[in-house]
Amino acid sequence: MELALELKQVSLIGFGDGTEGASFTGMNPATGQPLEPKFFSARPEDLQRAAALARRAFPTYSNLSGKDKGAFLRRIAAAIEASAPAIIQRAHLETALPEARLQSELARTCNQLRLFAEVVEEGSWVDARIDSADPSRKPLPKPSMGSMHKPLGPVAVFGASNFPLAFSVAGGDTASALAAGNPVIVKAHPAHPGTSALVGQAVRESVQACGLPEGVFSLLFDAGVEVGVELVKHPAIKAVAFTGSFAGGTALMKLAAARREPIPCYSEMGSVNPIFVLPGALKQRGTAVAAGLQTSFTLGGGQMCTKPGLVLVPRQDGTPAFLKELGERVSTTPSQTLLTKAIADRYNSAVKGRISDANVFAEGAKVEDTAAATVQASLFVADYRDLMEHVDLAQEIFGPTTVVVGYHDRSQLLAVAEQLEGHLTATVHADESELADYADLIDILSRKAGRLILNGYPTGVEVSNAMVHGGPFPATSDGRSTSVGTQAIYRFTRLVCYQSFPDAALPDELKSTNPLGIMRMVDGDRTRKPTA
Repeated sequence: MELALELKQVSLIGFGDGTEGASFTGMNPATGQPLEPKFFSARPEDLQRAAALARRAFPTYSNLSGKDKGAFLRRIAAAIEASAPAIIQRAHLETALPEARLQSELARTCNQLRLFAEVVEEGSWVDARIDSADPSRKPLPKPSMGSMHKPLGPVAVFGASNFPLAFSVAGGDTASALAAGNPVIVKAHPAHPGTSALVGQAVRESVQACGLPEGVFSLLFDAGVEVGVELVKHPAIKAVAFTGSFAGGTALMKLAAARREPIPCYSEMGSVNPIFVLPGALKQRGTAVAAGLQTSFTLGGGQMCTKPGLVLVPRQDGTPAFLKELGERVSTTPSQTLLTKAIADRYNSAVKGRISDANVFAEGAKVEDTAAATVQASLFVADYRDLMEHVDLAQEIFGPTTVVVGYHDRSQLLAVAEQLEGHLTATVHADESELADYADLIDILSRKAGRLILNGYPTGVEVSNAMVHGGPFPATSDGRSTSVGTQAIYRFTRLVCYQSFPDAALPDELKSTNPLGIMRMVDGDRTRKPTA
């Protein structure tokens, strides 16, 4: 498949182009210099047109067969791959992320599109449930009922800064919303407008190639927050997906809740992702744990939402060797370029602010170019009492830093776990023989995080059926959901029950003959068999 994509400088409104609002440019974080060309923010009329097209497209697109939606998602993946060199080159300029990392991220983006294609083509995801009628039941007859998941309506997706492909224009939020049968309007992240434009063109080309309604996809540019605010407030929008800061996520949550018709806002807002090292693990393989930890918290410049930012280590004979290994590895860590100068400035400020609450144990290579978004890694150490007195030590710092906290006994370890807020992940390093003795710790952590990891590291999120990338507030706005994996589709659906409908008037998923051959719950039993 060959596809020549144009670097559009204006918003993509359905099959047409937007108008030229206020101009802005992307920035090269490695040099601090602006990148050509200029891009133009969407104007109010652009947003209104995109919303109107999405609303108009919904009745047709929401009733598209799983086979046709699967073909559409696969077409998007193929279109992105056809322009991979141009997309990766532009993303590298706008984010300073290594090209190898971007190639991996592009593959992940396309793979998750194809995974959702498999889900909707197979069809059982709708969780169809059928209760047969019983006219003879006393004292009242029992009616027939069938329920299933149905799409919500147009979804607003906000591109994330730290994943310009996998959590952006055609990322997991867009893929799951489209798979569920919802048109999508993406608010592009201003830090990578060129990357967003290229991927947006690939999605739009796919809409056209598949003969779908014009409003199935639009892409809006904006250097600030105005377009995003008005997008969430627009009555055509029925759900919001956001990955970013706590401030940004909570602001969108309030906007979504304050509408005349409140709508769900799924905000993923970061996490400190604590690691608990148990005594047996430290004794048996402390230096190996230290090596893996350094790799994990500096990966991608420490800009992963699953970066471990708090590590609990027992005070015992193996602790000095653990800290020595970790400190030496941090001290040889090269300086790292973050996504934007603003992110780098916030990181440096947060690191300086932490010095009063913890001791700097090691720092990476010093920064030479202060004009660039470049920072040095930092390792802090503290004691259990420091953590209890300074709760900010358990707050996320976005960038390549972590704090190691020493605990003296089991009661202190459990006390730390109990006081944790919600997180995306929690990790335990333990010998297998210790797991039974620390079952209470595992139970506490299961209430604090969406994903529990044993003897590993939280960075690296597998896109699969079982994955949960979510967690209790403030990690996310709704700890019942996930933004990665096939269960992400349920964020953009609602349950509908059909009572006493004749078979011919039911959706195919609920018909007695089961023409789609999907797995259903019929009178309490899971089966693919027809009911008649």
